[in-house]
Amino acid sequence: MSDWLKRLEALDPARLAGMRRGVEKESLRALPTAASLALTPHPTALGSALTHETVTTDFSESQLELITGVHASAEACVAQLTEIHQAVYRSLGEELMWASSMPCLLPADETIPIGRYGASNIGRAKSVYRMGLGHRYGRRMQTISGIHYNWSMPGLDNADHFALIRNFRRHSFLLLTLFGASPALCASFVAGREHGLQPLTDGTLHMPHGTSLRMGRLGYQSDAQASLAVSYNSLDGYAASLQDALTRPYPAYEKVGVVNPGGEYNQLSTTLLQIENEFYGTIRPKRTIRSGERPLHALRERGVEYIEVRCMDLDPFEPVGIAASTMRFLDIFLLHCWLTDSPNDTPDELGALARNQHRTASAGREPGLKLERRGGEIALRDWGRELLTDFAPIARKIDEALGGSLYREALAQAVERWDRPDELPSARVLAAMSAGHRCSHLDFVASRSEAARAHVLAQPMPEGLMARFEQSARASLETQAAIEAADTVDFETFRQQYLDPAQLRG
Repeated sequence: MSDWLKRLEALDPARLAGMRRGVEKESLRALPTAASLALTPHPTALGSALTHETVTTDFSESQLELITGVHASAEACVAQLTEIHQAVYRSLGEELMWASSMPCLLPADETIPIGRYGASNIGRAKSVYRMGLGHRYGRRMQTISGIHYNWSMPGLDNADHFALIRNFRRHSFLLLTLFGASPALCASFVAGREHGLQPLTDGTLHMPHGTSLRMGRLGYQSDAQASLAVSYNSLDGYAASLQDALTRPYPAYEKVGVVNPGGEYNQLSTTLLQIENEFYGTIRPKRTIRSGERPLHALRERGVEYIEVRCMDLDPFEPVGIAASTMRFLDIFLLHCWLTDSPNDTPDELGALARNQHRTASAGREPGLKLERRGGEIALRDWGRELLTDFAPIARKIDEALGGSLYREALAQAVERWDRPDELPSARVLAAMSAGHRCSHLDFVASRSEAARAHVLAQPMPEGLMARFEQSARASLETQAAIEAADTVDFETFRQQYLDPAQLRG
């Protein structure tokens, strides 16, 4: 028996039962008539985007982010996510929550509205940060949406978390292939840019074997961040890499400047990263922060609390964007990443992993596609099959700990999809577009968005849900007003204090 299987057999079932998960789900607000971006402000009925516990915005005022609590089961997590959708849909009027990771019809870049969070210093900082993202990467790129899966298990220390992260980065091609659902996009997203995509019909571009354009070269990528070789070999090394990026001036951003000639803020700083969240990655180590605390300080002082999986597309075939079975598969995947041997990464391997990600995103279903592994090449399909075979004892062990067979069923579904690539979400998206939507990305996603709305609103609504939601919205607005009233320094003083490198130390 291999060492990792021995570790699995020795794993206390109580630790498996102690796994916890939560979801952050981003969706653009879209107008159903033209499948175009809704340019209206964040609805007042949804409360304060600054302080509401379950509903906020991401980059844009038009981009909702729905946040669940922490749950002991995938079913409970999906149930809460569904309830949030039920309340939000009832507050949106005719607007839809766009069901695809790749955006709806977008206006000119400069007219995409940036998130607004009120007059407090922290609220202004959130908006200025987003203004900076717009200057650095363009606003269109920021309208891409996805699912973030937050996961923890008792008893993992910093070394365990970083070992898990290293293997996650090695094996994330499997998730992009199995769950990627963005092989096509509206041409408005790449207007005026070199893109390398193939036309499918007027207004729609695609990659025939693509899985997740969101995670490819057109997604969250930047030349500046490509210069970062962030190592995941230890918390100390990771923190040092981020601190360097957070404190090192970057010439192109120095040209933009912090304040424009009219006195308005362009960005929070001229460093390579304004704040920690600007660092794009498929996975992040996380620690709950205290009021006013920098995330890097929290990590250094109290260690990794949970990990955030960031490579999951919205599934347009699921009413709330993700299925409980997908969450269970992620649990299996993450346990395998932790249990199996995880050698330290190297600069050469980091480069290979970036190339693997781009190949998988743009051509993951291409027959014979090869990825780089340990200095050689291996067929993506063979490597994926190896991993899926390894997952079987993990699924069985979880089912034994929790009772039932749900984890083995989630794995069996994934294996079936792997063996029948036409069943993969990315293939289903292209087939559905062709069969019933004139090969139009906008037409297909608008239809799926309408269907998702109808499905969620048809579900029985828990008693008192809307009353509780309305109370939460009112309370969030009151909290925002209290924060604004409590400010004691001007914004520039606040900005300099918050960005002080001393705030990054543990």
